[in-house]
Amino acid sequence: MPPLSTTNSTFPDQFVWGAATAAPQIEGAAFAGGKGESIWDRYCRIPGRILKGDTLDVACDHYNRFREDFALMRSLGIRNYRLSIAWPRIFPKGDGPVNQAGVDFYHRLFDALAENGITPWVTMFHWDLPQALEDRGGWTDRVTVDAFATYADTIVKEYGGKVKNWITLNEIRCFTILAYGPRVNAAPGRTVSPQQLNETYHNALLCHGHGVRAVRAHGGKGARVGLTDNCDTPIPVTETEKDIAAANAWFVERNLHILDPIYRGSYSPDYLARVGKDAPTVKPGDFELISAPTDFLGLNIYTGFFVRACPGAKYEDLGTHDSYPRADSKWLKITPQAIYWGLRLAHENYGPKEIYVTENGCGYDDEPVVNDEVLDLHRRDFLRGYLRELLRAIQDGVPVKGYFVWSLLDNYEWADGYTRRFGIVHVDFETQARTPKLSSRYFAEVIKLNRIV
Repeated sequence: MPPLSTTNSTFPDQFVWGAATAAPQIEGAAFAGGKGESIWDRYCRIPGRILKGDTLDVACDHYNRFREDFALMRSLGIRNYRLSIAWPRIFPKGDGPVNQAGVDFYHRLFDALAENGITPWVTMFHWDLPQALEDRGGWTDRVTVDAFATYADTIVKEYGGKVKNWITLNEIRCFTILAYGPRVNAAPGRTVSPQQLNETYHNALLCHGHGVRAVRAHGGKGARVGLTDNCDTPIPVTETEKDIAAANAWFVERNLHILDPIYRGSYSPDYLARVGKDAPTVKPGDFELISAPTDFLGLNIYTGFFVRACPGAKYEDLGTHDSYPRADSKWLKITPQAIYWGLRLAHENYGPKEIYVTENGCGYDDEPVVNDEVLDLHRRDFLRGYLRELLRAIQDGVPVKGYFVWSLLDNYEWADGYTRRFGIVHVDFETQARTPKLSSRYFAEVIKLNRIV
């Protein structure tokens, strides 16, 4: 039997393949090496907030096992690694004295990556705000903006010789509306007024601007920087002109409060009309900082919402039946088309120079190790389906330059604790043993051949 054709399944040359993690979810050592308390260290100790009362104290013990983890990555052919620096490990109080032990830890980590031939893609902030800053107002107050500016300058100056790919923030809406909104389910779990909630968005955007500024000032030759956003993503029910227009209207309405200031240098009239008297406070120079040019846009895309045209309205937002395919993460409907439409609509509306899928994956609960293997065919098929739609976006002209699977390791999945597993490598949280899953072998083959297999 002849081999299958690869004509329509091959990715562009130099396509970036990688895996992603975040410091609070894998490092552990939550109070070791001079690290300060984060909002998640505090939040996870509030009864009822986290499934089974799990904490971040040990997580995957990556703080002590990073060399082992990097050797495993090398064996899988993963040569690009998206990670985050723990802000409270560098500044235990958010600002003030630098923790030299924390600074030295990341130097050792970056050196170990280099020894394994792995390129770091570093997220400055992945949700672990120092608790001391939350005590002073957190994301509702510009004290956090000032502290982040110092933090960004510090880490780029310190690691600029070892890191050339920087991501300012991860998923603004997750550490703003989900953390301070009317139905909080993330740290710090504090409901604020509508006006204060809009201030959290604006302060986060200012921090993004300071991250860009820091890279331009201190990153050195070849340094690149962008934001990672988790755009709400519509899927037109039919790929007809009217349903695509409805999906586009939905996309713009749901995402303009974050992407308009970055790419257009202002809040849109539609957004300001929507928030009215609760609009955030804008000071002179804010938008110049927020809209400083970036090198790429990172998108975390997991799931989508079905939309169609509707007489008398911009769109109709459709629900799904309870039996619609989902991962064990209840919010994660398995909708491969989401990665196509999320990428395409971001490109068509905002025109970023380059786009990277900085997270994509699925969470399941029961993935036992049997005979030294984990047969996660469900994740293998999830990845295959989403990669097909990713390649379709590229073939349709969207400038996607790379893809990072979420996640390298099973880890601390926020409110779901250690129950929900997203890794392509299984972690036994009792013994810390690592077992590559079937999906990791599949992903390794995709990387090796640079095509869908």
